[in-house]
Amino acid sequence: MADSNYTTLKLATDRRGIAQVTLAKPETLNAFDETMIAELSDVFEALGTAADTRAIVLGAEGRAFSAGADLRWMERASNNSQQANLVDARRFARMMQIIQSCDKPVIARVQGAAYGGGVGLCCACDIVFAVPQARFAVSEAKFGILPSVIGPYLNNAVGKRQALRLALTAELIDAARAAEIGLVHEVVEADQLDAAIEKTIAQLLANGPVALGEIKRLFGRFAVAAVDDAVRELTAQTIARVRSTPEAREGFAAFLAKRPAAWVKS
Repeated sequence: MADSNYTTLKLATDRRGIAQVTLAKPETLNAFDETMIAELSDVFEALGTAADTRAIVLGAEGRAFSAGADLRWMERASNNSQQANLVDARRFARMMQIIQSCDKPVIARVQGAAYGGGVGLCCACDIVFAVPQARFAVSEAKFGILPSVIGPYLNNAVGKRQALRLALTAELIDAARAAEIGLVHEVVEADQLDAAIEKTIAQLLANGPVALGEIKRLFGRFAVAAVDDAVRELTAQTIARVRSTPEAREGFAAFLAKRPAAWVKS
């Protein structure tokens, strides 16, 4: 089954009930904006409640998995009111929660770079496969903002110490390092990536679908920490405030102008 109603995504479901959700904006490195956030929310909400869906593979077209938030969208947002930014941030927080809490197992197929919110997408998935060439960076601080909405998911995926280092340094790490800290489960050569994912799909299909949903709901209540309404609202409020600051506006403008930001000294 295929669905062409989405403009930023592709959806195909095979006869086994394995849904392939593909980020399909390679010209922008699959960076997400208002439209992609709405479409990801919609597709995961629908698949999560579809009786004939057994598992979901989240992949991407092109050379990047996702460059995170579209910087032109973020630049526009930096000139909006804090209230408008809050509405935006709440939509993003809701999208992350829908993916993370989806009743069906979600596998990330990372074939290229994942930056910022792209790392957040990986953290919201249950199982992450990546090619050796994949690179990861929690890059928000470079633009004068912070990884607020994705922060709880990053913290839960790799632990507070590793999450804090990634967020503070915005360092670029390779797939091997991402696997060492728990961001990635398995690093697989590109020509073996789909076979490795198929092996995991076969394991999932051998298990009771109701039991898998119960496992996800139960484990979602365990510490490290639940990403509950209060946490989501805190992250939305924080990024809405920071995204409107002069430093954020300078960070976005510098990136788009391909120049160093004002705080980068030669």
